[in-house]
Amino acid sequence: FAGYISQVLKNYTDHACDGEYVSLRCPHRTTISIQSSFYGRIVPSHQMCPSRYPHSYATLIKEDVACSVGTSLQKMLDECQDRRSCQFLVNSRLFGADPCPGTGKYLIVWYKCRPNEYKSKVACEDDKLRLSCKKSMVIAIYSAIFGRTQGGSLECPYQNLGMPMIECQSATALQLMIKRCHGKRSCNIYASTYEFGDPCYPGIRKHLNVIYTC
Repeated sequence: FAGYISQVLKNYTDHACDGEYVSLRCPHRTTISIQSSFYGRIVPSHQMCPSRYPHSYATLIKEDVACSVGTSLQKMLDECQDRRSCQFLVNSRLFGADPCPGTGKYLIVWYKCRPNEYKSKVACEDDKLRLSCKKSMVIAIYSAIFGRTQGGSLECPYQNLGMPMIECQSATALQLMIKRCHGKRSCNIYASTYEFGDPCYPGIRKHLNVIYTC
């Protein structure tokens, strides 16, 4: 169980140069959740993915180190999101038009492994959040947010008229939820600034959103 949880909570990073295969994998009962992706080049080739061109040719062409495509994230979502594993060859054709012909590029992908079956619960500020699992099962926290997200929460309407629509989140919400609920059959916690501190301006109504599995 502890090994499963450490793999689920871990942020994975994988990278591959042009002409190499990138391979993403998640443990049993979890699937890939793409967090971010980059394709292009922002560091010189002596630091990452050396040029495949002959040295004489490489000196003639000035390497572009401000090169990226905007389609990288969407392509990774199409190829890998919600799958247990995915593998494909990295090259510029995969991402549409080549942003910098003559410059060798690379792909970097950041992802997590999300449990196949998970539940989401929301508590508005100062309300109690209760998580529970069936007999012989225990709670595994996947993510926790306390504060205000840009879109707000349908369960907790935005009532502060005149307040700016800002995003503010507690940096310790996940650690606190793991400490309180991880490995237990049930747990209770108040969605309060007493528990989580106040990451927002005074007067902004917050909520606690927890994603977990049993």
